[in-house]
Amino acid sequence: MRSIGQLARESGLTVSALRFYDSAGVFGPARVDPQTGYRWYAPDQLADARLLCRLRRVGLPLAELRLVLAAPAGSDTARQVLDRHLRRLEDGLADARRELSSARRLIDEREQPMNTTTDTSTARDAARITVAGAELAAALAAVRFAVSADPELPMLGGVLFDLDGAALRLVATDRYRMAVGTAAVRSAEGTGFSALLPTGPADEIGRLVASAVAADQDAEVTIGVTGGSVTVAAGGGRVTGECLDLDFPDYRRLVRLEPGHRVELGTADLRRAVLAGTIRPSSSSSSSSSSSPSSRSGQEPGAGAEGPVIVLAVDQDGGLRVVESGAGSPDELVAEAAARAEALRVAVNREFLLEAIDATQGQLVLELGGVISPLAIRSADGNFSLLMPVRLS
Repeated sequence: MRSIGQLARESGLTVSALRFYDSAGVFGPARVDPQTGYRWYAPDQLADARLLCRLRRVGLPLAELRLVLAAPAGSDTARQVLDRHLRRLEDGLADARRELSSARRLIDEREQPMNTTTDTSTARDAARITVAGAELAAALAAVRFAVSADPELPMLGGVLFDLDGAALRLVATDRYRMAVGTAAVRSAEGTGFSALLPTGPADEIGRLVASAVAADQDAEVTIGVTGGSVTVAAGGGRVTGECLDLDFPDYRRLVRLEPGHRVELGTADLRRAVLAGTIRPSSSSSSSSSSSPSSRSGQEPGAGAEGPVIVLAVDQDGGLRVVESGAGSPDELVAEAAARAEALRVAVNREFLLEAIDATQGQLVLELGGVISPLAIRSADGNFSLLMPVRLS
């Protein structure tokens, strides 16, 4: 028989680790001295202790450690557990590579915020563009749901009008989802601009443009930026709004995210699947990530991330489904995903996803990068939204 100290030396485990695994019911001694409480291990337990040491180094969960050590000789149970864990590690490595790639870009760019104040005042002095009314109306409708209502984040309480080359981008975010709408520029005078309009003027512009398009599908809209205001003219009407003198987060790096999976499906089909799917509890915060739409890595999200959650699964053939089985622990969900040979599972806020679906039309493309990467929902007109993944409780 070996003492706990001797077994620790020969197996590579520490004495404290052996005590922990004993209390956790994973690996215990063959005998405990009733007088002294000393633990004694049989000679044939050394092999299991050395196996346990190696599995511990790769982070195998306790429940799966029990399965491996308890697996009968000649069965495939232990190998199946190791295969599942290896797939998890590979997925985590792929996620880490994508995050580090984004981090390298941020280091290069230094993540300069979208400055909508003094640095762009010159550009605002003489900028005028025209766009199709139908495209601008669709872009406004596509981003409105993502505007923040948090009074402590006034820089997110509006819609960014950002002239980027030949396209006008409209952007809104509340930190947990981000929406981007696009309208092609038909003509332009002056230089580019970035103007942050409060919700009120943005909604007035939306009503003006929608009315003009209802009267004439080919209606054209003129947008002029002068000083600290934006003026939109369409169908004989005009709306002028004062810009917010605040810095909007830099959204441009998220436009370039590289997804690992793309799934095409109709808006109605996805909405039906989400409504019929199982609702799960979430933790008190969404997953922190350097890809957060409006924050640097490490910021703690607030209550806006809480709410009903659903789990989306992508199979090996590229199909997508809403996980329908009853709510289980994260480890149980991972085990079920492995059993189904799924390529990926990601959890998102159910209500946020429904709002994003309702803001789009026709055929959709869902882009999924991993369990800690944003879920992108793109429509055929070029508008899209991003939802941050949610950590299951």
